[in-house]
Amino acid sequence: MISGWLAEFGLSGWKGVIGALVLPPLPLIALVLLGAVALHKRRNGLGWMLLLLGCFAIYFLATPAASRLLAPMLLRPPPALSASAIESLRAGPKEPSTAIVVLGAGRRPESPEYGMGNLKPATIERLRYGLWLSRKTGWPVGYTGGIGHDAEPGPSEAEIASRIATEEFGHPLRWVEGRSRDTWENGALTVPLLRDAGARRVVLVTHDYHQRRALRAFRTAAARIGWSVEFIPAPVGLPAPGPWEVGDFLPSGNAFLGSWLVLHEALGLLAGA
Repeated sequence: MISGWLAEFGLSGWKGVIGALVLPPLPLIALVLLGAVALHKRRNGLGWMLLLLGCFAIYFLATPAASRLLAPMLLRPPPALSASAIESLRAGPKEPSTAIVVLGAGRRPESPEYGMGNLKPATIERLRYGLWLSRKTGWPVGYTGGIGHDAEPGPSEAEIASRIATEEFGHPLRWVEGRSRDTWENGALTVPLLRDAGARRVVLVTHDYHQRRALRAFRTAAARIGWSVEFIPAPVGLPAPGPWEVGDFLPSGNAFLGSWLVLHEALGLLAGA
């Protein structure tokens, strides 16, 4: 099974299309259009309600306040792996073999400025943190990520990440898994590699909003092969704590993307992806 009922009904390759239809902005635009139709048919009460609801939702999701409120409710992301937590893991008696695994977040098959494939900014952020953790702890680091569903052909994420880790960070990867197309396959294809390498504890590096799906995929893959292992979340990209500000209620493109990512992950959890 690749990703829950999507795979069961043969819809794994359609995840991008399904997401575009059910995630903002299309449903909200449809809500506004329905309001306009209702007004045209003289159903003023229903029409104004739909129009105002759609406009408010579009505005709200474009503010930082949206993801700040929605993420804890829908995703419950784990806290950052603090310096004290890292030291505690390292100082444990008879420390088991620990591996760091960075999950992919997309790549560019060709970057004209480099003349070769490149990783997307979110992917670089994950890779950089995984390599930083490896330097801090001495634990080996691996990468999982191939070519996503319906993505352009070219080098896999893992190939590009391996090159960048070696040539730009001077820190080669220990394991590379380049066949997975989504989070579910990240777990299914990486877990056997880690088991064969003798790992007993795995630190998963991915963004805070993606951690629950990543943990579920890896735990399910480990349970399927009967492997007893501890998975430790190491999220990146967490928002800095602080009081509410006026800017939290002002719209921006980055804020809308943040809200979209939260809703995307919530949909993925619901769909078993």
